[in-house]
Amino acid sequence: MQRRQTYAEKQKQTHSTMTNATSKYQRLLAVLAETKGAVVAFSGGVDSTLLLHAAKQALENRAVAATISTPYVPRWELNEAKQSAERMQVRHVIVEMPFPDELRMNPPEHCYTCKKLLFGRLLETAGERGLYQVLDGTNVDDLGDYRPGIRALRELGITSPFLEADLNKQDIRELSKQFELPTWDKPSFACLLSRMPVDAEVTDQALRQVESAEIFLMGIGFPAVRVRHHGDVARIEIPQESIPDFIAACTKYNINDELKKLGYRHVTLDLGGYSMGSLNRIPAEQ
Repeated sequence: MQRRQTYAEKQKQTHSTMTNATSKYQRLLAVLAETKGAVVAFSGGVDSTLLLHAAKQALENRAVAATISTPYVPRWELNEAKQSAERMQVRHVIVEMPFPDELRMNPPEHCYTCKKLLFGRLLETAGERGLYQVLDGTNVDDLGDYRPGIRALRELGITSPFLEADLNKQDIRELSKQFELPTWDKPSFACLLSRMPVDAEVTDQALRQVESAEIFLMGIGFPAVRVRHHGDVARIEIPQESIPDFIAACTKYNINDELKKLGYRHVTLDLGGYSMGSLNRIPAEQ
């Protein structure tokens, strides 16, 4: 039988982890200082918020936050990015971008295509301001996932300071908590294209349906939620440990009726729980 850790051992381990993360953070500041000034791709999520915090510390007014506004980025996320940049007192640019024709049919490589288009636009934004580096929040743990967008970042010459400083997701959350950043425990999110089947047309109506459904579900206590869009069927994914609470909430909050008001005919709960990129493995409906 495995011996349980004592309280003192847990404290020692936590201190060791924080010391390691702090050391990596000092390396991060050194990496950022070498850029002399940069645009930070800023979504307002846990990764980009810590990166912007560090960039401001290392570069002061030579750090600029830039957020892409496009139809498949939730509007609430854009608003949170605005508020965060204002709270951090960092210059913030909203880069408007219409829905690219290349993504309208949600091709299997939509993440690669999206990153290539969006970060190409951010490079232009940086150049317009006399800044010739764009930073993104890719961390060490991302390298273990299927992330075709990373290939696009490399092709464009985008800098990923967390990789150079060897920071992983746990480091980022622990440092964010240490610096009292409100995003330290924020769930990870992805753009709304990840809710749509591949090789199927993405309509503005479908994007707004998904966005509205997720806002409702987050509002009743399920922050880590995905509403996968299958035409007139909404397939809800939440962490497996939250499923009992969700089932209890179905009656209390009339979840079925509320989502049907948004235009869905059928509302289902995926008993397998949340799975990143699950629609990449499901053929589009005919």
